[in-house]
Amino acid sequence: MTIDRCLCFGRPFAELADVAAETGAATVAELQQHAEFGLKCQLCRPYVRRMLRTGQTVFRQVVTDEDEPPRT
Repeated sequence: MTIDRCLCFGRPFAELADVAAETGAATVAELQQHAEFGLKCQLCRPYVRRMLRTGQTVFRQVVTDEDEPPRT
């Protein structure tokens, strides 16, 4: 299984990584100010958090909020 996008909005994580790099967004909330994703089922949020932390845009394992908790 390959996970590479926000399912609800169809936004590839690679595209979101580009937006984050262009805007300096470092959190899901900051990135959502520039791109629409993660507003419905929210299953992509831990993936986006990991993407923002590591630069990884393609995942082959399930990532949950326990694996990538929101920053506080």
